[in-house]
Parts: sequence; structure tokens; C-alpha cells
Amino acid sequence: MTYRTNGANHIPSLHVIGGGLAGCEAAWQAAKAGVSVILHEMRPHRQTEAHETSHLAEMVCSNSFRSDDHQTSAVGLLHEEMRRAGSLILAAADANKVPAGSALAVDREGFSRSVEAALAALPNVTLQRNEVTGLPPAEWEQVIIASGPLTSPSLAQAISGLTGVESLAFFDAIAPIVHTGSIDMSQAWFQSRYDKPGPGGSGKDYINCPLDADQYRAFIEALLEGEKTQFREWERNTPYFEGCLPIEVMAERGPETLRYGPMKPVGLTNPHRPEKPYAVVQLRQDNALGTLYNIVGFQTKLKHGAQSSIFRTIPGLQNAEFARLGGIHRNTFINSPRLLDHQLRLKTMPRLRFAGQITGVEGYVESAAIGLLAGLLAAAEIQGRDVTPPPVSTAMGALLHHVTGGAAADTFQPMNVNFGLFPPIGALVTPEGKRVRGKAKGPARKGAFCARALTDHEQWLETFTKSAAAP
Repeated sequence: MTYRTNGANHIPSLHVIGGGLAGCEAAWQAAKAGVSVILHEMRPHRQTEAHETSHLAEMVCSNSFRSDDHQTSAVGLLHEEMRRAGSLILAAADANKVPAGSALAVDREGFSRSVEAALAALPNVTLQRNEVTGLPPAEWEQVIIASGPLTSPSLAQAISGLTGVESLAFFDAIAPIVHTGSIDMSQAWFQSRYDKPGPGGSGKDYINCPLDADQYRAFIEALLEGEKTQFREWERNTPYFEGCLPIEVMAERGPETLRYGPMKPVGLTNPHRPEKPYAVVQLRQDNALGTLYNIVGFQTKLKHGAQSSIFRTIPGLQNAEFARLGGIHRNTFINSPRLLDHQLRLKTMPRLRFAGQITGVEGYVESAAIGLLAGLLAAAEIQGRDVTPPPVSTAMGALLHHVTGGAAADTFQPMNVNFGLFPPIGALVTPEGKRVRGKAKGPARKGAFCARALTDHEQWLETFTKSAAAP
């Protein structure tokens, strides 16, 4: 329906709460569709426990959007679908990418500034630097709450009071960043696993620091004994997100866990010594200048003093100078399968939509994807267009379906996009069009999921675009 007041046409503004990746993407999509958007960002008036700047779309935990392979990777497929849908976040990432093997990683500051500049250039987007301290007022007829995992306590409390359901929460951890010039390259070396080049990369996109068996065991022992952040009473039963565990928590699961995780030595050859490393610590470029590298997979709750001493036992990092040490913060999300409809609207108050990590998706790309959908769906509703979300066979559709009913509400936990969220395929066909006989595994299976998804996404996008163009 078209919004009307006293018989006259009335087109409401869309209010977007939160200037993170999801909120910025939602604002961009709605504004490009012709809707007037007011974007509310509380920083710098109120900072969070993890942010360091007041820029929009600041990347806190990592600078990586993970794999960019859209033929065999679920997250790479999500990248491609978002690009085809005109994503601001993917455009800014592509414009500010740094070498990272097969991953898409970005210069954080350049990325953030690109997003902010693009939104500032749109005449129908107004940025308001203010904290929304309670439920959006009734005169805000269409609202997207994309306040992120660090939603301010007052807004979180208001949401909890409205829904009558306690917000769920989990801890997320931040990896340290090292000044490149402080790394000893007589012990470390540049190489991607299996020499695989990625977006803007050369096959030598990571700095690798090798450990022998004795060094590795000593490192594990130091992790286990290192002084760690103590949680407050109300935080103690908050679970970790499995996809972003602190390194010392992984070490607690067994002495070999890290060797099969972020410190696996496969696909690498040490040019300084002939024997194969027992374990390897990798660092990934964090800014365009290449002056900063972050330690891959080293999210941690170790206290800063323990981090400095323990991480400097790694060969090549003995003189490391840290631009930022690791940390841990509490993330908040709602029970979306119970609370939201299939268009991300709150069932008890449909003028409110939710987007981003607060919905229970995990990861930069996933958050932005839900923001993209929220922006498109809100714009369509404001303009009186009848549209449907993307099919569950697409990456965007699978993610949306998971958080709005596909997941069990009683056991709902944050989730990255993965092929387990997609409906099964009967007869598998490779991207080259060849039929796969028997039960396909590995690349053939993943390739079939991706090929089907991109076909279905293109059809959905064409239908969606036609509805937007219709008078």
C-alpha cells in the first residue's frame, strides 16, 4: 500500500539506527531506490567498548571479508550476489583491497572513508550524530535497527522490554595488529598457502612465522598460563561464538588444536630452513600502505601485558611493536527466528525492522547482506511495491531464511553463511554444465550450489528491479 495522510500522499522517511556496515548498506540501498533516509550514529557522542574512531562502517575485529571465491565458497558467493545487487560495502571493499591470498581484505581507514563519502554524496541521506536511547518514536513510521552487536544499553533494554524476550549474547574477540617494520624477516617470509593469489594479491600475501615442535609446545603452555581478562558476574554464562574463539580457548581444547586451526603449517615452505615448520603463525596486511599486519586467528582475552610477552616468543615477532593489542567484548543479538517475520520486521511492531549482527548473523559480509535486504524491503514497502525476498537457494536468501525461521528458536546462535543453510540439490551440475553422477563432494558439490544460486539470484534481482521501475 502507499502511505497516505488525510487523503494526501505521504511518503515517510526511513530512519536507520546504526552507522556500521549493515546500517550503511541499508541506508544506501533505500536511498538509491529513491527513499529519503535519516541515518543515526551515536559515535562520537557515545563510544563503544571496541570502536576507536567516529567513522561510519568502522571495521573492529578484522580487516578481512574472508574468501572471495564465488564458485566454491559460500561467503564468496555472498560477495558476488551483493556486488550484483549494487552493494556499497562490496564496492568500498573492492576499491580498498589489500593483498590477502584468496581472501578479500581491506585497508580499514580507506574502506570506512569510502563508505562515508558515498553516503555523504547522496542528497536524500541525512546523517545525524545522536544516540537513540529508547524505542523509536511513533512518528518514525519506518525504522531499521542496525545498532550492531554493541547496541547501547538503553536501546537494548528498550528492545528487550518491547519483545518480552531476553536478548541473547556472546563474546567476540579482537586480534592484535603489528607494525610491519618490527617483524624480523630473517626468520619470517612472505607467502600465501600453496602460493595462491587472491584479489589484488601475488601469492605472497601473508607474513609467515615458523615454530618448531619445542617452540610450539612452549607457546601453548604460555597461552594456558597467561593472565586473562576476568568477566563480570553478569557476563560469566555468556557463550563464545565458535567461529571467533579466543586463541587461548582453542588451546584449552587440546595441545594440537591450533596446529589444525590458525597455526596449521600446510601449503608453506620456509626459505630460511629446509625442514617443514611444525606450526606457523600468519600475519595479514591490514592497511594499504602495508605498514600494519594483523595476526590471523589470534583473537584473545589475554591481558595486554601477557599478550606482549607471549606473542614476542614467536620467531620473527621477538621485537614486535603492537599498533593494537587484542581484546574481547560482549555482543548482543535478538532471537530473530522467534521475533522477526520473513521481511525482517518485528512481528509485534512491523514498522521496526532489524538488520546486521543484532539479528544473529555473524561476520562483516553477512551483516551487510542483511542490511542490504532490509534497505531494499523497507524501500519497497514505503513505495507501495509488493516484493518477495530472494529465494532460499541463494546465499542472501539462505541467510535471511535462517534468521527469520529456518533456525530453531530454542537453540538459536550466531551463524556465518555456509552451504548447510542451502536446500539440497538433486542432480548436481558443475559450473561448466556437466552433470555429476553419484553423490558429489567437495568442489563439485560447492560449485553446483554456487551455479544454482547465481542463476536464481539473477532471476530474483531482475524481478525486483522491474518492480522498482514500474510506475
